[in-house]
Amino acid sequence: MKPFFAVLCAVFLLVLPPIGAAAQGGTPAWSLRPLVLMEGPGKAYDVVGRIDAEVRIRVDRCSRDWCRVHRGHAAGWTSLHAITFGVGPHSPYAFPRLGYKWGGPGVVCLYEGPNFTGVSLCGKSGFKARDLLLLDADNRFSSVSIEGNVSVLLCRDRDFHDYCVRLNDSKARLPRLLDNGVSSMRVY
Repeated sequence: MKPFFAVLCAVFLLVLPPIGAAAQGGTPAWSLRPLVLMEGPGKAYDVVGRIDAEVRIRVDRCSRDWCRVHRGHAAGWTSLHAITFGVGPHSPYAFPRLGYKWGGPGVVCLYEGPNFTGVSLCGKSGFKARDLLLLDADNRFSSVSIEGNVSVLLCRDRDFHDYCVRLNDSKARLPRLLDNGVSSMRVY
């Protein structure tokens, strides 16, 4: 039984290195655009393959502005600026799209009463009131109408401090903390 166990261990040790060698190496990354893979780090080298945009890749190493990458059987050097090490295939310089309207044309009007009633204060894109008290309009508004490609930032305190909300759509009644509590506004 001992010789059988020894042979089994020897076979196991012979098989083990290929299993370990099959493990995927490199640092996880993403391709930002279609990658052209070069034989070496630079455009002077021959093209050896391609990798699609926005797919998971592995980076083996980098040298200045070039990185050696692989995905499946495709491997080669590509521009460092065409890859990202983030959590997804997005450039680190891309900002989230929040869906706010801005730039106009359009107009925002605040109304003293609910359902767009009473005295109003209106502004186009670029209008800013850091302190509505200076306009004798502090803590007076209960509804807001927004027309066109604009949005509004409403804050409870002057100079855009304390509780602030950015609105894209008209509200017949402002949120509870802003109802008769707006002290500064900015139209985007």
